[in-house]
Amino acid sequence: MPLNDVPWTQPVRIRLQCGLERTFTGAYDALDFLENEWPLRHGERHERAVKTCRSVLNGFIPGIVARKAFVAACLEAGMPSVRAPWKPKPTTHPARQRVSLL
Repeated sequence: MPLNDVPWTQPVRIRLQCGLERTFTGAYDALDFLENEWPLRHGERHERAVKTCRSVLNGFIPGIVARKAFVAACLEAGMPSVRAPWKPKPTTHPARQRVSLL
Protein backbone atom coordinates (compact mmCIF):
# COMPACT_ATOMS: atom_id res chain seq x y z
CA MET A 1 0.00 0.00 0.00
CA PRO A 2 1.49 3.37 -0.99
CA LEU A 3 2.14 5.90 1.73
CA ASN A 4 -0.45 8.34 0.42
CA ASP A 5 -3.26 5.78 0.18
CA VAL A 6 -6.55 6.45 1.93
CA PRO A 7 -7.96 3.10 3.07
CA TRP A 8 -11.69 2.57 3.22
CA THR A 9 -13.35 1.43 6.41
CA GLN A 10 -15.09 -1.32 4.44
CA PRO A 11 -13.52 -2.92 1.34
CA VAL A 12 -15.39 -3.08 -1.96
CA ARG A 13 -15.63 -6.44 -3.70
CA ILE A 14 -16.76 -6.38 -7.31
CA ARG A 15 -17.52 -9.07 -9.85
CA LEU A 16 -15.48 -8.42 -12.97
CA GLN A 17 -16.98 -8.95 -16.41
CA CYS A 18 -15.07 -12.23 -16.73
CA GLY A 19 -16.81 -13.54 -13.59
CA LEU A 20 -13.88 -13.25 -11.17
CA GLU A 21 -14.20 -11.24 -7.99
CA ARG A 22 -11.74 -8.61 -6.86
CA THR A 23 -11.48 -6.65 -3.62
CA PHE A 24 -10.46 -3.00 -3.36
CA THR A 25 -9.35 -1.61 0.00
CA GLY A 26 -8.77 2.06 -0.69
CA ALA A 27 -8.63 5.01 -3.06
CA TYR A 28 -5.22 4.09 -4.51
CA ASP A 29 -6.33 0.54 -5.43
CA ALA A 30 -9.48 1.91 -7.04
CA LEU A 31 -7.66 4.64 -8.98
CA ASP A 32 -5.09 2.18 -10.29
CA PHE A 33 -7.89 -0.09 -11.51
CA LEU A 34 -9.86 2.81 -13.01
CA GLU A 35 -6.85 4.10 -14.94
CA ASN A 36 -5.08 0.88 -15.96
CA GLU A 37 -7.50 -2.06 -16.00
CA TRP A 38 -10.92 -0.57 -16.71
CA PRO A 39 -13.01 -2.10 -19.51
CA LEU A 40 -13.06 -0.18 -22.78
CA ARG A 41 -16.26 1.77 -22.11
CA HIS A 42 -15.57 4.88 -20.01
CA GLY A 43 -18.75 6.54 -18.84
CA GLU A 44 -19.65 9.61 -16.86
CA ARG A 45 -19.42 7.76 -13.55
CA HIS A 46 -15.99 6.40 -14.46
CA GLU A 47 -14.67 9.93 -15.03
CA ARG A 48 -16.25 11.11 -11.77
CA ALA A 49 -14.68 8.20 -9.88
CA VAL A 50 -11.22 8.97 -11.28
CA LYS A 51 -11.49 12.64 -10.27
CA THR A 52 -12.86 11.72 -6.85
CA CYS A 53 -10.13 9.19 -6.09
CA ARG A 54 -7.47 11.74 -7.06
CA SER A 55 -9.09 14.34 -4.80
CA VAL A 56 -9.11 11.90 -1.90
CA LEU A 57 -5.44 11.03 -2.40
CA ASN A 58 -4.63 14.75 -2.44
CA GLY A 59 -6.48 15.22 0.85
CA PHE A 60 -9.33 17.36 -0.44
CA ILE A 61 -12.32 15.10 0.31
CA PRO A 62 -13.03 12.09 2.58
CA GLY A 63 -12.44 8.53 1.41
CA ILE A 64 -16.10 7.51 1.68
CA VAL A 65 -16.92 9.82 -1.24
CA ALA A 66 -14.44 8.00 -3.50
CA ARG A 67 -15.74 4.63 -2.35
CA LYS A 68 -19.29 5.55 -3.35
CA ALA A 69 -18.14 6.98 -6.69
CA PHE A 70 -16.12 3.82 -7.40
CA VAL A 71 -19.10 1.56 -6.68
CA ALA A 72 -21.30 3.70 -8.96
CA ALA A 73 -18.72 3.48 -11.77
CA CYS A 74 -18.52 -0.29 -11.40
CA LEU A 75 -22.31 -0.57 -11.66
CA GLU A 76 -22.30 1.63 -14.75
CA ALA A 77 -19.74 -0.71 -16.37
CA GLY A 78 -21.71 -3.85 -15.53
CA MET A 79 -19.52 -4.93 -12.63
CA PRO A 80 -21.77 -5.19 -9.58
CA SER A 81 -20.46 -5.08 -6.06
CA VAL A 82 -20.62 -8.35 -4.16
CA ARG A 83 -21.37 -8.56 -0.49
CA ALA A 84 -18.40 -10.17 1.17
CA PRO A 85 -19.18 -12.80 3.80
CA TRP A 86 -19.02 -11.34 7.25
CA LYS A 87 -16.01 -12.46 9.25
CA PRO A 88 -16.23 -11.74 12.94
CA LYS A 89 -13.12 -10.44 14.63
CA PRO A 90 -11.41 -13.10 16.72
CA THR A 91 -12.24 -12.73 20.34
CA THR A 92 -9.39 -12.23 22.72
CA HIS A 93 -9.64 -13.59 26.17
CA PRO A 94 -8.09 -11.78 29.10
CA ALA A 95 -4.89 -13.32 30.31
CA ARG A 96 -5.61 -16.06 32.78
CA GLN A 97 -3.99 -15.78 36.14
CA ARG A 98 -1.67 -18.52 37.06
CA VAL A 99 -2.30 -20.11 40.39
CA SER A 100 0.70 -21.27 42.32
CA LEU A 101 0.28 -24.58 44.05
CA LEU A 102 3.16 -23.99 46.46
